[in-house]
Amino acid sequence: MAKRDYYEVLGVEKSASTDDIKKAYRKLAIKYHPDRNPGDKDAEAKFREATEAYEVLSDDKRRPIYDQYGFAGLDGMDGGGGAQYSHAYHDFSDLFGNMGGGFGDIFENLFSGGSSRSSSRRGGGPAEGASLRYDLNISFKDAVYGTKAEIQFRHNEACSTCKGTGAAAGASKKTCPSCNGSGQVRRSAGFFQVQQTCPTCGGSGVTIDRPCKECGGRGIQEKSKKMTLAIPCGVDNGKRIAIPHQGDAGANGGPAGDLIVILHVGDHPKFERDGQDLYCAVSVTFAQAALGADISISTLDGKRINLKIPEGTPSGKLLRVRGAGVPFTGNPDRKGDLYVKIMIQIPSRLSGKQKELLEQYLALDKATSSPDLLNLSSL
Repeated sequence: MAKRDYYEVLGVEKSASTDDIKKAYRKLAIKYHPDRNPGDKDAEAKFREATEAYEVLSDDKRRPIYDQYGFAGLDGMDGGGGAQYSHAYHDFSDLFGNMGGGFGDIFENLFSGGSSRSSSRRGGGPAEGASLRYDLNISFKDAVYGTKAEIQFRHNEACSTCKGTGAAAGASKKTCPSCNGSGQVRRSAGFFQVQQTCPTCGGSGVTIDRPCKECGGRGIQEKSKKMTLAIPCGVDNGKRIAIPHQGDAGANGGPAGDLIVILHVGDHPKFERDGQDLYCAVSVTFAQAALGADISISTLDGKRINLKIPEGTPSGKLLRVRGAGVPFTGNPDRKGDLYVKIMIQIPSRLSGKQKELLEQYLALDKATSSPDLLNLSSL
């Protein structure tokens, strides 16, 4: 297949200046770069074609030869055809440095996953370890009043043999020759460069002549750990408790991450919660609700408290018991309220005496057999 004219490839005139050629190439390279079009063979071919054209037309020696003799004049020249993209790569800073506003840094981050700048800062220095997540199920009651729970988890700890250095006793560390201690290496593609973790040192920036046999030079070991966690009163579902420095050990002497415990609170068959308030329901007789009564009910913690049913209490009425709700986290002496819903129980069977008394009450009550419909908004 015949090659297209280099000026046609870049979409510029033969009289185009060097700056015009750079701008045209930059536009095509951004559009067709392989990192932006993974797996797209057509885009890759266009990127290579544009880079080859830029290689020649941006070269003060090869461009005049190409203008006079065409592709035949380039045969046999060193680097002809742009196979290595060497000239394009070296012009990276020139192409983007004059854009201002950190464009070069932004563009480099675009093709390095945003890690170029942060990785170079880290180099082989100390790095904080990863934080870990632990999901803990607790009961409704324990969430209200607090408890202690034993948890067991696995995390990376500094190797006990080498104390986290990764080196055997008497071994020495040297600056990694592949990355010069930065922990990162650069791979070129056209005038772009992609930064990656150094494969020689694994990102640590150093090499060890005799690695620790216990940890294989990693400086860390995965271990199981048990600990007792104090859960404060008043916590709710989804509460996150951070335990400092119980996550994975840091690299090169860096601090360990945290262990993040996420609480999952179970339901209770007789109590519900809304913030710091508790809700429950109790059944009373028609007579108790009509005449009023003093009753005793059980609270969430198993204690019993007295509750006064006022005379004429309707079914569904909420009675409040102040200070019998959920303690506030950090201030256990302060609590929400307990709301008790009164449910009037209608007996399914009556004794003869009960029927007789109710019939007497019905006669005195003068209840109508044609009651009016109620306004639903008032219910």
